[in-house]
Amino acid sequence: MAPRIRHNKAMEWLDQVRWDAQGLIPVIAQEVGSNDVLMFAWMNREALRKTAELGRAVYFSRSRGKLWFKGEESGHAQTVHEIRMDCDNDVLLLKVTQLGHEPTIACHTGRHSCFFHVYRDGAWQVADPVLKDPETIYK
Repeated sequence: MAPRIRHNKAMEWLDQVRWDAQGLIPVIAQEVGSNDVLMFAWMNREALRKTAELGRAVYFSRSRGKLWFKGEESGHAQTVHEIRMDCDNDVLLLKVTQLGHEPTIACHTGRHSCFFHVYRDGAWQVADPVLKDPETIYK
């Protein structure tokens, strides 16, 4: 009898993701408890694998062309409680606890959320305050 070929099921879940032409997938980070949408970023295969492995958000920085461990410079890391994928397998949702500052800061502008502009009366208006000056966050 021929030996059985064992398929590596350990990484099969990554193959189910619909990566774009650049090998990326869009990711939304949502805060556990408040359900606030904190930020939008991108992941490549390695970032998603590391996020699942570490339980910490790891993104892919398109501008720097490398993995970006959320909080590596700012200290505003994200603990990942759940990773969800949409019905088309082409968008991810992370349920996270934002760490590093109270109240929590997810945005590089020093705000709780990157979604701080609100469309009102025909214009974009800033709706959320800066919680910490970005000049003091990034070294």
